[in-house]
Amino acid sequence: MLKDITMGQYYPGDSFVHRLDPRMKIVLTVMMIVAVFMVHSLVGYALVLAFVYWITKLATIPFKLLMKGIKPLRFILILTFLLNLLFSNGDTVWWQWSFITITKEGLTQAIHYSLRLMFLVVGTSLLTLTTSPVSLADGLELLLSPLKKVHFPAHELAMMMTIALRFIPTLLEEADKIMKAQMARGADFESGNLFARAKAMVPLLVPLFVSAFRRAGDLAMAMEARCYHGGENRTRLRVLKITRNDWLAFAVMWGLIALIVVEGIVL
Repeated sequence: MLKDITMGQYYPGDSFVHRLDPRMKIVLTVMMIVAVFMVHSLVGYALVLAFVYWITKLATIPFKLLMKGIKPLRFILILTFLLNLLFSNGDTVWWQWSFITITKEGLTQAIHYSLRLMFLVVGTSLLTLTTSPVSLADGLELLLSPLKKVHFPAHELAMMMTIALRFIPTLLEEADKIMKAQMARGADFESGNLFARAKAMVPLLVPLFVSAFRRAGDLAMAMEARCYHGGENRTRLRVLKITRNDWLAFAVMWGLIALIVVEGIVL
């Protein structure tokens, strides 16, 4: 399951999507999330899915790799679907027992919320797969830089995000090593019910947290030894610049939103 987590990982490449400005990619991701919440029919979700598939081909990212990131969220998706299906109010009742009622409106709401959650994960995964953590942090810091006038810690927030994204693959690799070591000692992470599996994860989580705190302490000591004192008078190796390709991608995203609005009006 740990190998299925793709959010926060970077897929190296030199495609059109990889070369886009990270600030524009953050804005486009937010626009895509807004577009997903504007969808109210399966046709609209089909449009979003086709758009995502086209982006993965344009970015030369295997579509299976993107879909693999949804596997760790299967429990959350199923729980979201069942809660909305069984406990949502509606006029068209299909089945009722005690306090549980299944309605047509509840099924529609369950499908909407499940698909929205799935596309939120896919959209953010596309952002991190096509943008390196350093570029993503620089883009976020520059987007938040106007808030520095009100003493908002834009650089510190971007630095924390960079560190978090940087250590996701490291922690996943560490967790995989600990899991294999525990399995070699007879630990069983696969069999049993949900509570048994959760209990079996304790021998994995405790050393993982200890390792994470130790790495955090080593990193803090290294930053202090190098006299790190925030983003004051900081220079960048690569200066970010909005290009014609960025505006083209921005126009394409507006085209997707327009299609969703027209589809919602027609249907």
